[in-house]
Amino acid sequence: MENGILHVDMNNFYASVECLFAPQYRDVPMAVAGDEKSRHGIILAKNMLAKEKGVKTAEPIWQAKRKCPGLQILPPHHERYAHYSKLAKEIYCRYTDRVESFSLDECWLDVYGSGSLFGDGEEIAHKIRRQVKEELGLTVSIGVSYNKVFAKLGSDYKKPDAVTVFGRDSMEPVIWKMPCDALLFVGPRTAKTLQKFGLHTIGDIARMQPKAMNQMLGKLGDTLWRYANGLDDAPVTALGEEQEVKTIGNSTTLPHDITTESEVRCAFLDLAETVAARLRKHGMKAGEVQITVRSADFEEYQRQRRLPVPVCDSQSLYRAAMELYRAENKRWAIRLLGIRAGHLVDAGETQMSLFAQEDGAERREKLESAVDQLRSRFGKDSVGRALGLERGEKP
Repeated sequence: MENGILHVDMNNFYASVECLFAPQYRDVPMAVAGDEKSRHGIILAKNMLAKEKGVKTAEPIWQAKRKCPGLQILPPHHERYAHYSKLAKEIYCRYTDRVESFSLDECWLDVYGSGSLFGDGEEIAHKIRRQVKEELGLTVSIGVSYNKVFAKLGSDYKKPDAVTVFGRDSMEPVIWKMPCDALLFVGPRTAKTLQKFGLHTIGDIARMQPKAMNQMLGKLGDTLWRYANGLDDAPVTALGEEQEVKTIGNSTTLPHDITTESEVRCAFLDLAETVAARLRKHGMKAGEVQITVRSADFEEYQRQRRLPVPVCDSQSLYRAAMELYRAENKRWAIRLLGIRAGHLVDAGETQMSLFAQEDGAERREKLESAVDQLRSRFGKDSVGRALGLERGEKP
């Protein structure tokens, strides 16, 4: 079998599931969105009719309704989406045990070992597409290729309810003509950087020298060059296989745009406490902190810094986050903030550090571990931080 990697993408997933329960919305522009009265009132998913009117995921509801005045808004039901995601995976597993989730509505499948039973990759893709439609009432688009990146390009190429095969002979005449932002991991910020250097298509990336891509984007540049040249060799992980935790993070879309540093401090402290608790739960410490800041106009930046010693207490993460934020000094009206802990190491393997003792990190870790136990026993709201500390002097 030449092309045995599939990428299955459930079309307009949230909106399609909602229409199973409310079929009256099937033939009108509709979207699934959060609370219209709060900042969480953004579009989470939309059907094809709304998409044709220009409605986009992650835009505010008021903006979507301006584009599409008759847009119907339904609240999300995450338990439904999890249920149908599980049912879809059960269909995929009839053909292979190599099923890797990419998100709730996307999976990669490796069917190289299934050819003698079910046919080649394209035949298997069509069987899956028909079974999902008949059994679940949902549609999928499936890309078929010899690697994961090109398979995902295929699932995005034709929607909805379609199968696209991208073999090796498709690379130069088709894939290389696609825009850069069609490639996995090329977001708006990376696309702008590529365009600044005159790179507009996947072929432009492929024809670059690897060294130049590295100078432009660091490790991401190396990765994108390999992807563009069809050199992705990442395996499809079997469903349920434990994956190594490489980063731990959390972000929040704020209930209203924030502009003052005191509000930023409160938000970062909440995020730092969540990330620190997850680090301790996994028995890990972080050697790097990264922040994400997104403006009300959807501009975004990410910054990171290495820490003197690995830590798992919230104050160390919070202080690093605030230093990164202050150094950038964008003075934006902020819609989203995030903290991510990277360069993780096993907490049991880290040695006592003189710096950590002087800084108080060791003491804070022990204190916060005790708080973890109290919250586990009596509930997460049983122990809280005094608000005065967040609004006091700068650390």
